[in-house]
Amino acid sequence: QVQLVESGGGLVQAGGSLRLSCAASGRTLGVYSLGWFRQAPGKEREFVVAISNSGSRTNYADSVKGRFSISRDNAKNTMYLQTNSLKPEDTAIYYCAAAFGVAGFDRLVRVHSADYWGKGTLVTVSS
Repeated sequence: QVQLVESGGGLVQAGGSLRLSCAASGRTLGVYSLGWFRQAPGKEREFVVAISNSGSRTNYADSVKGRFSISRDNAKNTMYLQTNSLKPEDTAIYYCAAAFGVAGFDRLVRVHSADYWGKGTLVTVSS
């Protein structure tokens, strides 16, 4: 069983940066592919980025390529999302997710499915 808790959200001006964290319980985070999703007011949940369980593969949504960067530290049971050059359209609740194994990477990317979800952290970007 895995519990995920996001942190690091807040209010920033356009062009600013935030580092989001996703802390996980348990000792098996390394066997999970991980990802970030977001949901803006009045819109459906959107895929942002995923990283495979081995860390060898990543997949970014076109809207965040070159601006966001995903990383993981399995020793700390933590995943990070570095967000740079933030735009007002990045405003959303950001959720982290975990999907088991290498197959979980495809689930996250293709069908936006996961085994575990966090409760989200709010990012607000002002213009």
